[in-house]
Amino acid sequence: MVHGNVCLASVVVTQTLDWKLHAFDVLSEFDQNNEASNRPMLQFEWLVGSQYKPMELAKSDWAAIRKSPPWAIDSWGLGCLIYELFTGLKLTKTEELRNTAHIPKSLLPDYQRLLSSMPSRRLNSSKLDNSEYFQNKLVETIQFMEVLNLKDSVEKDAFFRKLPNLAEQLPRQIVLKKLLPLLASALEFGSATALALTALLKLGSWLSTDEFNAKLLPAIVKLFASNDRAIRVGLLQHIDQFGESLTAQIVDEQVFPHVATGFSDTSAFLRELTLKSMLVLAPKLSQRTISGSLLKYLSKLQVDEEPAIRTNTTILLGNIASYLNEGTRKRVLINAFTVRALRDNFSPARAAGIMALTATSSYYDMTEIATRILPNIVVLSIDPDSDVRTKAFQAIDQFLLIAKQYHEKLNTGDTSGSANDGASLIPGNASLLGWAMSSLTLKGKASEHAPVASANSNTPISASNNSSDTQNNIVPVSSSSDPLDQPSPPSPTSVDGWGELENGLHEDHDSDKEGWDDIDPLEEQKPPPSLASIQAAQKRPVLQPKRSTTSAKPKTTLKTSNAEDDDLWGSISAPEPKTAAKSLNVKPASSQNDDDLWDTIAAPPPKSASKPLTAKSSAAFDDNDPWAAIAAPPPTTKAKPLSLGRGRGAKPAVQKLGAQRIDRTSSSGM
Repeated sequence: MVHGNVCLASVVVTQTLDWKLHAFDVLSEFDQNNEASNRPMLQFEWLVGSQYKPMELAKSDWAAIRKSPPWAIDSWGLGCLIYELFTGLKLTKTEELRNTAHIPKSLLPDYQRLLSSMPSRRLNSSKLDNSEYFQNKLVETIQFMEVLNLKDSVEKDAFFRKLPNLAEQLPRQIVLKKLLPLLASALEFGSATALALTALLKLGSWLSTDEFNAKLLPAIVKLFASNDRAIRVGLLQHIDQFGESLTAQIVDEQVFPHVATGFSDTSAFLRELTLKSMLVLAPKLSQRTISGSLLKYLSKLQVDEEPAIRTNTTILLGNIASYLNEGTRKRVLINAFTVRALRDNFSPARAAGIMALTATSSYYDMTEIATRILPNIVVLSIDPDSDVRTKAFQAIDQFLLIAKQYHEKLNTGDTSGSANDGASLIPGNASLLGWAMSSLTLKGKASEHAPVASANSNTPISASNNSSDTQNNIVPVSSSSDPLDQPSPPSPTSVDGWGELENGLHEDHDSDKEGWDDIDPLEEQKPPPSLASIQAAQKRPVLQPKRSTTSAKPKTTLKTSNAEDDDLWGSISAPEPKTAAKSLNVKPASSQNDDDLWDTIAAPPPKSASKPLTAKSSAAFDDNDPWAAIAAPPPTTKAKPLSLGRGRGAKPAVQKLGAQRIDRTSSSGM
């Protein structure tokens, strides 16, 4: 096929800088043996400008044209196109082609061969790409991208690692209009590796905001549905570069459902990246998605096995608190920061809980500050970690300042404002929290895993009996104690795993069943000194009392009310013995005393199907025999001695009266 009219006017350039040839008016089939094949060129050769016609076509030497190579006419036209490209002028006459001042030296030999006066010596245009001029990084990069499907993974990885730096050396418009669409298409259809995403985002940063949203953002949103974990990691690592361009509808409907799968991923690194990405995505989520999905995932991450993830979950909650509605903040924040974060055995997690409480202080009323926040923070003033202690004292000062401001308002009679209006006056209160750590490889010191005392502990940390048990219940790590596996709370809106608070003072709900144990009441009634030792004994394991070898004497606990009131030890004094001997396990109903403190831990009577030992009559044993009470009873079998039967103790046949039929047959006679 011969185009016959190759020039600058017959070339169009697309938006992706692809050159397309058109103006096929003179297109003809070239056949040296068939004269009819050149008929279109004979009829419409007047459409070709005289300056673009080769010598043989200008002279209408059709015999020479049929003898020349099929590319001869188009090679001449390609030489004219090169002249017009580099000079920037339209060719007006053939003699101007001799002006080679603007032709690159590396292209000049091929340019001269294209314009040879002898058709047989003209360069085949298909071999022009072997010219030295086209051996450059731009052409190599575009050619590699066009045949990317034919490359193996090693070549792809090597290419995409070099592409970000290589793109800075290439013409900017070619990169944005030619290379960038090729890269986005390769990622969308899976021919590019995850390394291409880094190059895509870097090249996309050169676009304007409108161009980025129109050309690149749709392709990026589609990548969130990819099953390739490496691509998902790359998207989360660079989400701050394009997250602001995502609309709220796209995030809520298309992006978050795919990102949320990373919360339960087996890779701790991916879980951490998913968590950090919420700082960008959470402001664009609807309240339904935040309360119904996001908070449930964060509740599980706050008891994650990785301490860094637990720490950053607390920090994220502090940062997104402003996007929660008031009811959700009341239910979630204090429980998440005090019950879990402040009692974590990882010191950075405790420090993060203090900082989160400080940053969100404007959301708590005075009752919550006085009864739930300050008591938990004060305990950390003796934390083994110095950084936790420092932050605890700073938080105590801040919340005490709020309390003083509230006190001054009460004195002046101004109760119109909230209890913590002064929180906004404290510097740094509304500032965002920074991530506690950037990787999961951070190892804590020995003191960072020390246990933390409860806020309502009445004894020192070293003397607390239940401190370790309380912490294990508050900060569960195993999946069996996860709040998402527990029954849902009574309120239908409490689906985020943090339980629900009726108010700041009375908490008689089932929060303990959801894994969000609130702190115990501050005012706990102390037992009287006379019962302290008894209560301590009740906490110890119950031992089975040994049976006495002497005759048992029933205890008596009957005392006059006057003697019991006067004697503090009366409730635990030894009972007066009785002279009458009775069985060990039988107590008269009148001898039971409801005030006997030891009755609750007494050994229960044995449960057996046999008759009790005390069921014997008084005549069966001697009262003076100490072993009579536990002697074995006589056998109760009704079997008769062997001498009374016929062999092997068989019972004799019963004699019957009257005539009897005699059976003559027997086993021995047959």
